[in-house]
Amino acid sequence: MKLLLIKVGKAWQTLKRDGLFRGGKRIMTSFLALFHRVHPGDILFITGGVGDSARYRTKHVAEELICNGFSCDTTVQDNPFLVTYAGKFSVFVFHRVLYTPSVAKLIEAIKLLSKEIIFETDDLVYDKEFLQHMDYFQKMNTFERKLYENGVGGEILADPYVRVCTTSTEYLASKLRERGKQVFVIKNKLAKQDISDAEQAMRERKREDAYIRIAYFSGTPSHNKDFAVITPVLVKLLDQYPHIRLVLTGPLDTDTILSSYTAQIERIPFAPRSAHFRNIAETDINLAPLEIGNPFCESKSELKWFEAGIVGVPTIASATAPYLDAITDGVDGYTARTEDEWQEKLERLIQSKEAREKMGSEARQTVLKRYIIKKDSGSEYYNYLRSKVTKKI
Repeated sequence: MKLLLIKVGKAWQTLKRDGLFRGGKRIMTSFLALFHRVHPGDILFITGGVGDSARYRTKHVAEELICNGFSCDTTVQDNPFLVTYAGKFSVFVFHRVLYTPSVAKLIEAIKLLSKEIIFETDDLVYDKEFLQHMDYFQKMNTFERKLYENGVGGEILADPYVRVCTTSTEYLASKLRERGKQVFVIKNKLAKQDISDAEQAMRERKREDAYIRIAYFSGTPSHNKDFAVITPVLVKLLDQYPHIRLVLTGPLDTDTILSSYTAQIERIPFAPRSAHFRNIAETDINLAPLEIGNPFCESKSELKWFEAGIVGVPTIASATAPYLDAITDGVDGYTARTEDEWQEKLERLIQSKEAREKMGSEARQTVLKRYIIKKDSGSEYYNYLRSKVTKKI
């Protein structure tokens, strides 16, 4: 009953935010995921949702594992046959999974068979103590909040049987190691279909005006405070450069101060994956602001940078550890700490098409080298998995 109420609450928020058509489409996608056929293999990824987090941390990771000789599949925690999968895989990876009766039964069955359970997270949502730093948590309805009351998957992480975790950043890894876990950092990467979509977006890119488009792509409703970090800078630039356009995509509530600049703001609704790359490709500069020092923000991976980089669009990002690690400042992107740095670096790109194109090209080359799915059989994580699968690879 509790899970049903949570699902109803999330569905209502989706419809309220995205409208009947787009919201209904997203809800239908979640519903259809229940009926994905699961094929037995070495590793099963179980996830609590079907959004970008699930895509990167289950489907993309599984795709790379398959490239390296493992047999994998993914499913959602609401799958009615979930408990039956205990005997069909050697390793079970739980990503953002709510601890429900069916999940508890699956975990007990896995334990009885002495098989491997791995806790996977790309965020601090597993620990309710960190929720005070999550801006969107304050705006959730009562049913949505129930999802987080024990931390998403907190019970799984606390189980002594679970000794190994995977995550997306070194910051998150350090937090998990504090709990005595062995942790493997698995970077978020682009899938083969992403590369294909990005290449098509670049081929079809067309510009029919002289505007310079500066874009912020908000993947979830939790980025209002992040965007507010650079709002004062954007106001100055919108005043100074009448030919720039601010492109805002996805669920985002902007500061009221921007209401005076509606003629220079373009709004794009949340888009499917392939359209997402087309939308990025039609812009000139990508923004990735975060609250420096906020634990939730320090946990975020560098995916906003590499999603833009794969279509040759340069990014300016807040100087959090993941972005500092990914970006060579001034070469394949910019990092910024202060409003002055944001303004200075944005102006450099606004004023020079050559600088934008050169930085975008460098970003694309870095992404192709480091952030795409590929064969990597020497990985410490893969060697660990090989030691756990019933049929050695």
